[in-house]
Amino acid sequence: MTRPILVIKFGTASITRENGELDESVVADIARQVSEVHQDYNIVLVSSGAVAAGKKYLKDYGGTISERKAAAAIGNPLLLSRYAHYFAGYGIPVAQSLCERQHFSNRNQFLQLKKTYEELWDSGIIPIANENDVVSDLELKFSDNDELATLIAVGFGASLLLFSTSVAGVLDKEGKVVPQIDVIDEQALGLADTKKSSLGLGGMVSKLTFARLATRMGIKVVIFGIRTPEGIRLAIEGKTGTLCLPLPCSMPARKKWLASGSLVTGRIQVDAGAGQALRKRHSLLAVGVKAVQEKFECGEVFEIVDEQQTVIAVARAKVSSDALAAAGKTQNMEVAHADDIVLL
Repeated sequence: MTRPILVIKFGTASITRENGELDESVVADIARQVSEVHQDYNIVLVSSGAVAAGKKYLKDYGGTISERKAAAAIGNPLLLSRYAHYFAGYGIPVAQSLCERQHFSNRNQFLQLKKTYEELWDSGIIPIANENDVVSDLELKFSDNDELATLIAVGFGASLLLFSTSVAGVLDKEGKVVPQIDVIDEQALGLADTKKSSLGLGGMVSKLTFARLATRMGIKVVIFGIRTPEGIRLAIEGKTGTLCLPLPCSMPARKKWLASGSLVTGRIQVDAGAGQALRKRHSLLAVGVKAVQEKFECGEVFEIVDEQQTVIAVARAKVSSDALAAAGKTQNMEVAHADDIVLL
């Protein structure tokens, strides 16, 4: 029987000390806890911390883009070597997976990545993923590793996604952990502290935003504190941190990829009639388009917004925005087929 997929994301702040250096006691404990569930899941670890691990080797590090890339180049092998060292004590090999946004926006590359992970799992190897900061283009970067972890979880069909943090979970206004969030709506997002660590890129807003995407795709998410004793095991059991419940989702794998992994390049606004038609699973026709807000080419993915500028769907274009503009309100021009539209 195929084992369920578990994705665990470790942020920079959760695996480093206050001075920014890697906290090896945390890495050692991660290896111990993960080794205990290794036989039950196909596991992917998404770990930040390369820049933090490498920056002390650069003279007068100031955090510029080029300095961050250089720090990542130094830190990636250092970070992986520590994971490899501690997992070796449990007889578990690890593999490095440096990802770029295009690996998810191009479906063929994404499927190749998935096949590679499956080969690793078949040999009992745990892939450790991180963004390839050394070469990633600013325009095509992941917003942070919360996004990378979510894209892996959604794209690979994970049953569980864990976000580790430097706090105990999502906190309410009194500073107490919210044990469960049924639906991640605007009220739930309002719980997030807008502060973020000086070490990392993300914060609780990021985690809740991507948890919302994952739960909409039928994945259970737990946001928990890495320094909670037995935190990983308890998070898997839903006994620590904040449990975000998955919503029912019967979407096929390709549509899940379209909704999460594809790279959105354009945007159009539709009228109320078109919005209603989309919700009834109809194709998008030119007659319902009010405006092209950002251009796109045939085959690219674009967002569809309603008259209130709310994103209601993403779709793969059958025509370019230029062709759409040239055709005007041609009644039967199909802008996107129903099979290539995902409601959000």
